Amino acid sequence: MLDHGSFVRFWAARLAAVFAYQMQAVAVGWQIYALTGSVFDLGLVGLAQFLPSLALLLVVGHVADRYDRRRIVGLCQLIEGGAAVLLAVLSASGRINEHAIFTLIAVIGAARAFEMPTQQTLLPSLVPSRLLSRAVAANATAGQTAIVLGPALGGLLYIAGPATVYALCAVLFLVASGLSASLRIERKPPHRDPPTLATLFAGIAFIRRQRALLGAISLDLFAVLLGGAAALFPVYARDILHTGPWGLGLLRSAPAIGALATAAWLAHHPLQRRAGAMMFGGVAVFGVATIVFGLSRSFALSLAALVVLGTADMVSVVVRQSLVQLRTPDAMRGRVSAVNSMFIGASNQLGEFESGVTAAWFGTVPSVVIGGIGTLLVVALWMRMFRELVHVDAIDAERESISGPPGDGERSANPRH
Repeated sequence: MLDHGSFVRFWAARLAAVFAYQMQAVAVGWQIYALTGSVFDLGLVGLAQFLPSLALLLVVGHVADRYDRRRIVGLCQLIEGGAAVLLAVLSASGRINEHAIFTLIAVIGAARAFEMPTQQTLLPSLVPSRLLSRAVAANATAGQTAIVLGPALGGLLYIAGPATVYALCAVLFLVASGLSASLRIERKPPHRDPPTLATLFAGIAFIRRQRALLGAISLDLFAVLLGGAAALFPVYARDILHTGPWGLGLLRSAPAIGALATAAWLAHHPLQRRAGAMMFGGVAVFGVATIVFGLSRSFALSLAALVVLGTADMVSVVVRQSLVQLRTPDAMRGRVSAVNSMFIGASNQLGEFESGVTAAWFGTVPSVVIGGIGTLLVVALWMRMFRELVHVDAIDAERESISGPPGDGERSANPRH
């Protein structure tokens, strides 16, 4: 992968941007909980990021398919850097409050609504199709490396004050913006259909026709929507496990340790058989690990459960992202990736809101345990509803196939790159 210079710059840009985002998440979570003491407000942080992506869903995909994707990603990261500067200034001057945080987080959410799907569409243009599954895993390695180190560093730097964390985030966002804008892509521009109602909804229609894609994306949505507990980490760190901001940083880093190890392994040993079954198994382990974390009162056990959770989740991520990229024509990647990113945002950010609401209703620990049980129920139901996904075998570009009987409704088709 090092022979592809644009991919290396892409990888470095993702590393910097995710590093900044994860540090910022630690600072925002601790700052909001310190300002309000409300688990519901912790959930609102996720909602503030999700609503812009939902509102912009149809626009995002069309923009990604019609305009220079490098400039879109670079501009979005520039906006995120500007929001981080404002958070730093307001925190340093003592004028920060929860309303300002929610507003700036919404701005960041709107920028990420464009950034994430557009960034995904760039990846197949940077490497040959035969290397795509490895590129997906290597790209995931960049993200997970940042998720391991970013929260830990953010928690440590928070001791010097949130303004310090936000200032470093701004610098990293600006670095990422410059790297993204400098990418070189050797391919013909895709045919640009005139914007119509049909083309706006084309991404949704495409996913509905592809049963395995629909199953993979919706499985992630509902499993993580129910099982995600990241929004409640500040409560666990302060009130249940009795640590400080450094403990919160470690809790946020722990899933990424397992995910990073898995991504590194898959980058060199791609899944060759039974990818669909492995995906379902990974999501089931994710649910069990969530239950263990929810019940734990030991900081060491909690960290171990989160490491296992991240390991299992990464298997699902690589299978899903590979399927989305390999089965989508380049001219539609922006719209399909926009739908995929909205589902991911719903699972992560709307899941944070769901965690805040259920914790306010039932208590923090019951909320996490119920979510883990819900994830296991989703796995069982989806295995019956999407048998095509269970039978997905290989996911590499050369011989992706489905081992189910003829007539399952989906067969391998190499997309245009």
